[in-house]
Formats: sequence, C-alpha cells, structure tokens
Amino acid sequence: MKKIQMVDLKSQYDKIAATVNTSIQEVLDNTAYINGPQVHQFQKSLEDYLGVKHVIPCANGTDALQIAMMGLGLQPGDEVITADFTFAATVEVIALLQLTPVLVDVDVDSMNISLERIKAAITPKTKAIVPVHLFGRAANMDDIMVLAKEHDLYVIEDNAQAIGADYISKGIKSKVGTIGHIGATSFFPSKNLGCYGDGGAIFTNDDALAHTIRGIVNHGMYERYHHDVVGVNSRLDSIQAAVLNAKLPFLNDYNEARRTAAAKYNTALAGHVNIITPSFDHTENNHVFHQYVLRIINADRNALMQHLLDKGIPCAIYYPIPLHSQKAYADVRYNEEDFPVTNELVKEVIALPIHTELEDEQIQFITDSILEFLNK
Repeated sequence: MKKIQMVDLKSQYDKIAATVNTSIQEVLDNTAYINGPQVHQFQKSLEDYLGVKHVIPCANGTDALQIAMMGLGLQPGDEVITADFTFAATVEVIALLQLTPVLVDVDVDSMNISLERIKAAITPKTKAIVPVHLFGRAANMDDIMVLAKEHDLYVIEDNAQAIGADYISKGIKSKVGTIGHIGATSFFPSKNLGCYGDGGAIFTNDDALAHTIRGIVNHGMYERYHHDVVGVNSRLDSIQAAVLNAKLPFLNDYNEARRTAAAKYNTALAGHVNIITPSFDHTENNHVFHQYVLRIINADRNALMQHLLDKGIPCAIYYPIPLHSQKAYADVRYNEEDFPVTNELVKEVIALPIHTELEDEQIQFITDSILEFLNK
C-alpha cells in the first residue's frame, strides 16, 4: 500500500505534469511575472466556471477577505458577524480593519454558522455577515440572504474551502461564493483548487464594487501613479496563475473524487455508536469535502488520533480552540453558554485524509484502524 498522506499533491501533479510544466515555461519565456497573460486567462476561465461577472485575483485568501471588506467601505466600529468555529483568517481581517468581530455559534449537523445565532447577534451597528462554507459544505445561503436583506446587511462569503460547490435555490443552481454581495477564496496548495504557493480571488456580480476592488488590489491605482483609493499590494503572480490554468479544467473531477472517497468512508463507518459521519447527498454537489471530518462521541478522540498516527495514518483536528477562546479575539461580550455547539465540536472532531488520489486500499486501512480502536 502506498504511504497515506493527508493531501497527496505529488501524485496529483504527476498526472498533469506536462501541462503544468508547459504553462510555467510560458511564463518564464515571456517574463511577464506579474499580471501576465496567464493571470487574465485564469480570471476569465474562472468567471466562466463560476458563472460570475467579475473575478479579481489576488495574492492569497486572507487578502481576499480583507479586500472584500475594504471594497464594501466598512468603517472602524462596524460589526461583522461570523462563525466561531472556523480558521482564524476569517476573523483576523475583521480585527485588522478595526471592525468589530461578532462571533456566533454554529449548527451541530452542518458545522456552518447558525441562522438563529446570527439573528440574535444583529444590532444597529451590524453591517455584514460572513458565512463560512466550512470543510467544503455550502452554508444556508437562502435564509442568510433573506435575513441580510431584511436588515440591509452585506453578505461576504468565505469560500476558501468550497470552491466548485453548488447551491440550489428555488431550482436555480449557483456556485457558492457567487450568491452573496461578494465572495472570497484561497488557492493555498492543499485546497480543492490549489496553486503551488499562495493565491486567492474575490468574486462579485456588482460592476461598481468590482471596479473598486481592482484598484484596491493594485495600490489603489487604475492609472499608473494615480492613487484613487487606499489600496494594498495583493496580486496573483503569473506562475501561480499558470498552475491554476492547468488545474481548473480538472476541478469538477477533483471534487467528485473527494465526494466518492467521503461516501466510502461513510459506508465503512456507518452506524457505529461512537461515530457521527458527515451527511451529504452524493447526487448533489453541495459538499466538496475540502476536509472529511468525523465526530467521535462517548470515546477518547485524542487517543484515537494517537492510535492512527502510530499506524502511519495522518489526521488532524480542525479546530482545537474556538476563536472566542483565542487570546487575540477574547472579548468580555462572550459567554461560554453562547457557544455550546462549538465547545462540543472542538472535543469531538477529527479530520481524516481526503484528496483526489486516495485509494480504496488506503480507505479500508484507515477505517479498519478506526473501528479496531473503538471496538476494543
């Protein structure tokens, strides 16, 4: 059996090496390392794939979130509601812009932001909601958009983990990240669509907002040395765009491979008293499994993790400490009883290897090892 990896980027590369190498060589030959033709090609291809009017590439997913908030004109002190159970980048950019992060609990089944908790957190100072499509599963965008419209709030989708996932609303299928006023994603190498360094992008159907953001990512310039807005230096370089151009045509296949692996995990682990597997409908594409995350209940999750590691099976805990308990984001406004689901999830979750090259023999070994531990 091949060595199990959390993400097998080498095997994925091997299958498309000729295309990737040719794409990178084109950049080296034309020496347009910043904002070269590969960047423009990727932008257009991703717009077509997502069915969105504007894709603005940038340097990384964290920048994408920050620039989205800058583009909306949010001001210091404005409140932004987001999930407590997610990676720190989501709240980090809120704090960096001197906005006021408002962390709320998540739903136990989806692990995505709770609509009821959003409702309870809205105040006259609230200006935006940031739903995170956590682990690749689409958040409840229909109800979030209705709520945002009722309160005149912006919706910024954190789509760093769910590129390519679908959301069906009233029979109409849209790609997540394109439903809110603005979306942001990451092309970190381990993402479902990852480059070979850092990269990110912002999505919107709003022409005026797109124009503003195109200036922000390039030092606030629309014309060289004319700085019309306060900007940053956040550009997707041409080599990373070349890699993404090579990989984008395979994104649907990559996502389907992840869903197939997830279904096999679910089947092997179904019905065990100590395991809650992630629910999803394989006939739809609303979960693209950036991570495959189990909940281990009434058993020692940490001991299971060590058991798997001892067998050479990589695994991880996303996320071990809630954001409201992090030193950087602690706030007297937060009470532990406000986060019952998050506080439970951090004790239960464990992520298993999930990637496009995962083999049946590996899945069998992983699931057998989990059952061996829980049944002893």
